[in-house]
Formats: sequence, C-alpha cells, structure tokens
Amino acid sequence: MYKKSNNFLTLYEYNLPTMKKGFLLLFVIGMLYGCEAIFVENISNATVTILAPTEGTTINSGEVNFNWNAVNDAESYQIQIATPSFTNASQVVLDTIITKTSFSKNITIGNYQWRVKAINSDYQTNYTTTSFEVQ
Repeated sequence: MYKKSNNFLTLYEYNLPTMKKGFLLLFVIGMLYGCEAIFVENISNATVTILAPTEGTTINSGEVNFNWNAVNDAESYQIQIATPSFTNASQVVLDTIITKTSFSKNITIGNYQWRVKAINSDYQTNYTTTSFEVQ
C-alpha cells in the first residue's frame, strides 16, 4: 500500500476507480439508512379523540382533567380553553403545548369550550372541539 522512498512514505498502486465505487456504495447505503429520520409522518388527516370532558358535560368547579387519545407520530399537543366559546370568546383561559395526552386546570363556574390538536415537526391535525359547563 505504501512504499518508503527517500525517507518519505508515498502512496503506492491505489486503484482509484474501484475506491470511488466503494465510497459511492457506502455513501448510498448510508443515505438510505439515514433517510428514515428525514421523513416526518403526515398526521394532518388524523383526528384527536377527546375522552373528557365530552360535549355537554357538567363538572363541579375546581380542577378539571382534560384527556384525549394519542395520535400516532404526534410529538406534542396544543390545548386551548375559551369561555364561553371560541367563536364568541370573552376570555381564552388556556393556550399551551404539551407532550402528554392529559392536562389538569382549575376552572371556575361558567360555560367553556376546549379544543386540542396533534403536532409533529412538519404537520398538525385540525382541532377537535367540545363544550362543557362548570357549576
């Protein structure tokens, strides 16, 4: 591979076309193997299923537990709560992004609407919205 010449090491008899093919093959294999991390699953057609509180639920004032099913390939969820509704909001009580599928918050007496959507680095679902009352 190397030969000694005048006290210096010099390159000896490398087959450059074969080396180029080998490096190219390794590069292509590496790209194919590594491409999995590049593609992000499109979740925009998925739906977040709300578990609680569901439409029309009446809850005692205090801590309310919000729960929903996980969406495959979602990295986080945006949850929003408004009173009395999003179309006629007098107050947005909460707007946050979390990684879990549940959230608890103290809610005072009134009518509310809450919604949640799933998010990953490239896509998001539509919001799933439902109304509830706290008494």
